[in-house]
Amino acid sequence: MTIGLSDLALYAGALVILFFTPGPVWMALTARALSGGFNAAWPLALGVVVGDALWPLLAILGVTWIVSVFDGFMTALRVVASGIFLLMGYLLIRHADRSVASDSRLTRPGMWAGFAAGVAVILGNPKAILFYMGVLPGFFDLTRVTVPDIAAIMVISIVVPLIGNLCFSLFIGRVRAILTSPLALRRTNITAGVLLIIVGLVIPFT
Repeated sequence: MTIGLSDLALYAGALVILFFTPGPVWMALTARALSGGFNAAWPLALGVVVGDALWPLLAILGVTWIVSVFDGFMTALRVVASGIFLLMGYLLIRHADRSVASDSRLTRPGMWAGFAAGVAVILGNPKAILFYMGVLPGFFDLTRVTVPDIAAIMVISIVVPLIGNLCFSLFIGRVRAILTSPLALRRTNITAGVLLIIVGLVIPFT
């Protein structure tokens, strides 16, 4: 390896700071955790891993042309992702008095729905690659990295956000577990629905 542990540690610290910056992923995790607990949120966190692996790899490989070449595709992807979250938010608000378990339209997709939502929210923000394009060169000399270097960078890029997202989902899920009254259920579902709609409205402009 051409990069040292201290460089990797500094990069991991930067990712921790990035995690604590609220954004669409936070809102999406909060919405699913409030509506279905940790079991509904952790698949989304796994879906986010796809982008957490893809964007750093593209940055390392230096494919800066992808933003311009696939600009139309990314725009379409943002629209699809936006529509998914708007629909989910609408359904939660419309059935705010019901528990999530009683609404088969929300529970039927299950784990795969959460995973797909995670993929959508992270890939629906193609500017993430611009962040990595600006950050990675500041920590590593990308002209000299080897395969083990790339593997180490990608592992950190995946593991740090994943641990943060899972812990965040667990915390929100635990808070949700104490909200058992009908009024609390209604407020929880409305809050989750509003958060999902916010995600859907934000994605096209990110």
